[in-house]
Amino acid sequence: MRVLVAGSSGLVGTALVRHLRESGHDVVRLVRRAPRSSGEAGWDPVAGSIDTAAVAASDAVVDLAGVSVASRPLTAARKRDIVTSRVQTAGLLSRSLARLAAGREDEAPRVLLQASGIGAYGDRGDTLLREDEPLGDTFFANVVRRWEAATAPAQEAGVRVVHLRTGIVLSAHGGAAAPLLLPLRAGVATRLGSGRQYWSWISLLDEVRAITHLLTRPVRGPANLVARADRHEDLVAALRTAWGAHLTLPVPSPLLRVALRDFSSEVLGSINADPAVPRASGFVPRHGTATEVAHWLRASRRPAP
Repeated sequence: MRVLVAGSSGLVGTALVRHLRESGHDVVRLVRRAPRSSGEAGWDPVAGSIDTAAVAASDAVVDLAGVSVASRPLTAARKRDIVTSRVQTAGLLSRSLARLAAGREDEAPRVLLQASGIGAYGDRGDTLLREDEPLGDTFFANVVRRWEAATAPAQEAGVRVVHLRTGIVLSAHGGAAAPLLLPLRAGVATRLGSGRQYWSWISLLDEVRAITHLLTRPVRGPANLVARADRHEDLVAALRTAWGAHLTLPVPSPLLRVALRDFSSEVLGSINADPAVPRASGFVPRHGTATEVAHWLRASRRPAP
């Protein structure tokens, strides 16, 4: 397949482009500067412009674009950027696909895999959350609500749209696992808050495998991209064992709320997401338990190529 990827420079995007190419797919990356090769195409979501020919020449589009939610404090301005960056990019791609479907239906891409997140559900305690659960009312749930709604033009035009409600992506080279893995190298495991909250996680390898899987499966709508949900303390225990750490350091919830502000809800909130849709489509994660992912993280901690 020829796959057009937006947001290809982030943790997931970089790994996805590599995985797709290794799997034999032709990948074109959307970039906001002048393209430097045939493997790149230009776009400017702020200006609402995109290389329409590159979109038309693709079999599928994967949109992972959006500013990071964890790299900077969630000020009012940063929150606006988080929402705008997602709605603009998803909307531009969706409208472009819809126009192509209306004008040249036989040539238009028929698949849009749109990034989303399990923050859609909000803090729901122990409740098992499948994809048909109603969305929550937190800041991040409302981000997802607007993000997914921006794909309406493509859906109405008959494009198969999948909302990739991704969980906590675990990687040895960054992302949500970084605050846990760094102290482990010094022999210390860190437990955030009570540890009783559910963390719905997926390894970076399984994240890109799941996205690739969904390119060709007849799935529409939300899909929880998680391998499983574990109590945070159980995941930390598995990491501690894999690293041979001898000490667990609890980080109190009040301290995290002060340090992380609104983002603390993503660390301390409990989201017990069930990957019902990917499972029903035949997807099987390589790392399906906390022990498996912990040992994979330990083995892959060497610098990324």
